[in-house]
Amino acid sequence: MFGYVRIRKAEMKVKDYETYHGFYCGLCHILKQKYGFLGQMTLTYDMTFLVILLSSVYDSAIHEEKKHCIVHPAKKHRMITNEMSEYAAGLNMILTYYHFQDDSADEKSKKALAGMQCYKGKMKKASKRYQRQDQAVRRELTRLHQLEQADETDILKVADCFGRLMEELFVYRKGYMEEYLKTLGYHLGRFIYIMDAYDDLEKDQQKGCYNPLLAISRQEDFEQKTEQLLLHEMEEAAAAYQMLPCLEYKDILGNILYAGVWNRFDDIQTEKKKKQMNLQEEQ
Repeated sequence: MFGYVRIRKAEMKVKDYETYHGFYCGLCHILKQKYGFLGQMTLTYDMTFLVILLSSVYDSAIHEEKKHCIVHPAKKHRMITNEMSEYAAGLNMILTYYHFQDDSADEKSKKALAGMQCYKGKMKKASKRYQRQDQAVRRELTRLHQLEQADETDILKVADCFGRLMEELFVYRKGYMEEYLKTLGYHLGRFIYIMDAYDDLEKDQQKGCYNPLLAISRQEDFEQKTEQLLLHEMEEAAAAYQMLPCLEYKDILGNILYAGVWNRFDDIQTEKKKKQMNLQEEQ
């Protein structure tokens, strides 16, 4: 479900891209250091955003170094790490395990069952440190699974589960700026769920799989309705973000929240226009 909270590289300054990539490589390094090669495989752009956001809010001291990595062994790369990197790495282990568990329950997949076995120990290690977050992930994914099994057609009701999950993950420390972080996480989580349903719609239609957008997908104004749903969530997320004291890395964070999150939506629109043009040419 993750992968939508990304940068829009074409609109980013070189120095900001280098900093962003430093945090990305730093998270990759921490994942390997704390959870091994399997941990490293869970690296996401979404968690890189969370590391940078929390680093900005809490003005966390960073550690920089240059190291070789297995993906780019020829050249040393800048790696930026701090306590937020460890936090995001732990969350990745929790999310990855329960993602496999959810797939195993839905699809009876052997691959998902194997994934659960691989990440069970890593999840337990992370959940001991982040018990509140672990409980929130389990609670909301259970609720989400129940709604999906009941073929719930209200997209906002289903997306609410992922919003509630994300709001807990965005709270690194109780108290300071907690409410604004929760609101940002909640609406970004809802955006991610709706965007994922929109992205998977055609595939789910073909396979006969559950998708809460199927109920309205044949309506004439479906595209406009979906875009408005997504816009509303990002407007609320952006409003909460603007209340946070983010001075450091604000250009990177703004690039992601105001442009990067729309990358996949724009790609889908382009793909649909091309298909429509091809159909018109064939006729």
